[in-house]
Amino acid sequence: AVAAAMRLGAFLSALRPALPLLLGLSLGCSLSLLRASWSHGAAEERCLAPGPPAPPARGAPPQAPEGRPGPGHEDFRPRIVPYYRDPNKPYKKVLRTRYIQTELGFHEKLFVAVLTSKATLNTLAVAVNKTVAHHFPRLLYFTGLRSAKVPHGMVLVAHGDERPIWLMYETMNYIHQHFGSDYDWFYIMQDDTYAQAEQVKALVTHLSINQDVYLGRAEEFIGGDEQARYCHGGFGYLLSRSLLLKLHPHLDSCRNEILSVRPDEWLGRCIIDFLGITCVSQLQGQHYHTYELAKNTEPEKEEEEEFQAALAVHPVSDMTLMYRLHKQFSRIQLDRVYQEIQDLQTQIRNLTALTPAGEAGVTWPVGINAPFLPKSRFEVISWDYFTEQHLFSCPDGSPKCELSGASKADVSEIIESAVEQLNRRYQPLLRFSKRQLLNGYRRFDPTRGMEYTLDLLLEAATQKGHSHVLAKRVSLVRPLSKVEIIPMPYVTEATRVQLVLPLTVQDLDFVANFLDMFAMNTLDTHDNALLTLLFIYHPYDAQRVGQVDVFAGVKAMVGELEKRYAEVKIPWISVKTEVPSQVKLMDIVSKKHPVDTLFFLASVWTEINMEFLNRCRMNTISNWQVFFPVHFQEFNPALVYRGEQTASSNTDFLRDGHFDRHSFAEACFYNSDYMTARTKLAADILDRDEVLESMEVFDVFLHYSGLHLFRAVEPGLVQKYTLRSCNPRLSEELYHRCVLSNLEGLASRSHLAMALFEQEQANST
Repeated sequence: AVAAAMRLGAFLSALRPALPLLLGLSLGCSLSLLRASWSHGAAEERCLAPGPPAPPARGAPPQAPEGRPGPGHEDFRPRIVPYYRDPNKPYKKVLRTRYIQTELGFHEKLFVAVLTSKATLNTLAVAVNKTVAHHFPRLLYFTGLRSAKVPHGMVLVAHGDERPIWLMYETMNYIHQHFGSDYDWFYIMQDDTYAQAEQVKALVTHLSINQDVYLGRAEEFIGGDEQARYCHGGFGYLLSRSLLLKLHPHLDSCRNEILSVRPDEWLGRCIIDFLGITCVSQLQGQHYHTYELAKNTEPEKEEEEEFQAALAVHPVSDMTLMYRLHKQFSRIQLDRVYQEIQDLQTQIRNLTALTPAGEAGVTWPVGINAPFLPKSRFEVISWDYFTEQHLFSCPDGSPKCELSGASKADVSEIIESAVEQLNRRYQPLLRFSKRQLLNGYRRFDPTRGMEYTLDLLLEAATQKGHSHVLAKRVSLVRPLSKVEIIPMPYVTEATRVQLVLPLTVQDLDFVANFLDMFAMNTLDTHDNALLTLLFIYHPYDAQRVGQVDVFAGVKAMVGELEKRYAEVKIPWISVKTEVPSQVKLMDIVSKKHPVDTLFFLASVWTEINMEFLNRCRMNTISNWQVFFPVHFQEFNPALVYRGEQTASSNTDFLRDGHFDRHSFAEACFYNSDYMTARTKLAADILDRDEVLESMEVFDVFLHYSGLHLFRAVEPGLVQKYTLRSCNPRLSEELYHRCVLSNLEGLASRSHLAMALFEQEQANST
């Protein structure tokens, strides 16, 4: 018994660590069995009642088949539909849409149609185009003229029939056919109507697109039903997309069956007869305010609330009145914005006083982000010093340059604003006038905008006529305004890139690496890219090419590549010159390629990769933009690593180096854009070809094209360190840039300091 007790104790002691686990498993299994029995019992009770299901209890949502909630119940569970492809059907590649908003079914918000005529096309229609057209996302003019001369900056649709009803019929058909699937709202107005564009755009953002909307100034039909209303065309009216889609099948019937003199009455009768929808002036809590102008109205003197709240004003008799209305409504809108800003600033001050920081937490100006606080000395934003005549921080790096252009206009405007603000604050006690700008400082803070600090020499005059000269320091901020997305033309990554590689005798040691990278990253991956070599012979080497060809080794390497890749041909062009001007070389290449060719002007140290080629395609837009990437230049490994490690041991693609802003050797552009700019350059320089030796392709596009020049750092374009040979035959500026590129590409300041320190240590010992 004692032995058995000892064995039991030993067993329990061994089991004690696992006892909590066993208890947990037992408890879990028991609860699972108990819950399963309850669920089974409930299911049996439900199945015991054959026949039709019992009616739902009061307040319960209606049930759809298979136990899903009915259409009136919004709290439903989403279900995942698994992907299934019939193996018997051939696979069809899915064609993706050009823009994601098309694939998701998004529509643009508002389309505006302006009805004009022969008498008002060059007067009132032009006034509409100059005042409110640029505030609407899309605006077209419709007329019945056959061959109308279109004023500059207007998109005109001519239907060829000046009958008012026919013009309305053709306009509605055209809108449905070309824009019915692209826009949610359609605003129809006449050219003798002034519409507040911002108010109309705000109106459609507060309306639901799921309803059939016919909104405008409701008018009664003459001798018609008292309940039916049509929207007066002179004050404009708004149609929803759903209403336009339902109306379109009945337009032909309306044209044949409804007789009317006024096109707005005809359209209103058509909508009422076939859709049963009447015009309303109020919908979903939104009011369509209008104002009817009397004869000889003075817009500047109109102070009625009805006038200031109007979305549309009619009738506008001439262009001058249209411009005066636009000026008055712009002033009203500006006053509203200023008042809203003051109200928001007051609220911010009141709320900030309740925060832990108290009134000290209020930033200046109120409502604008606080200045950027640098975390280290490398993040400090420097101030640029200026006077009324000169700027002491010049784009070209010179210490002093003349203040001109946009900078001069900016300084003049900010000084005028400073004096105006001082007079607004101290009048009528004091009246300030500027004598001189003593000192000016400005800097751009990306978190808030452009900051200015001005030391002004002012003359202050009192009400009694006494004057005194004093110096006063003022601070101003030009805050960042609303950020807008600039529309850009559509581009694709499928465009073929034509690489152009100029080669001189000094580049022979690096050609093999370039061709290896080109083969690995483009030929092996079947990227849509071609290569053209440009052999630049010195006149002495060109005379001896029959005996010794300095580029024979390169041509042999090209032959090996063409054997390895049978479908690839790498042409080369031979040029004889002492001064390899980039523009002259590009002239030769441009003539041998089609106008729609996308060129990538490369250098022999460039490491080609698919990532950069795609960015070259996306950032270069024909007749719009050219791309000049700033490549990443590695430092001299002898100075950076000093025997501790080699550059090849570092796996980071951005190894120790810097972005070489002095180099403009790489460029992406279309041949058509280059030919256009080159033609303008030729007309400017006439026969002075020596001017081309002081220019690069970048200069051609900068001075002789109206294209966007996109210059940005390109981390996908990495070049290994090499000491470039700078041709002294080039212009002074190009030679100076080449020397600076070599010097700044040696190493960083810390690496150079460490190298000097080690050299001094070695010399001292």
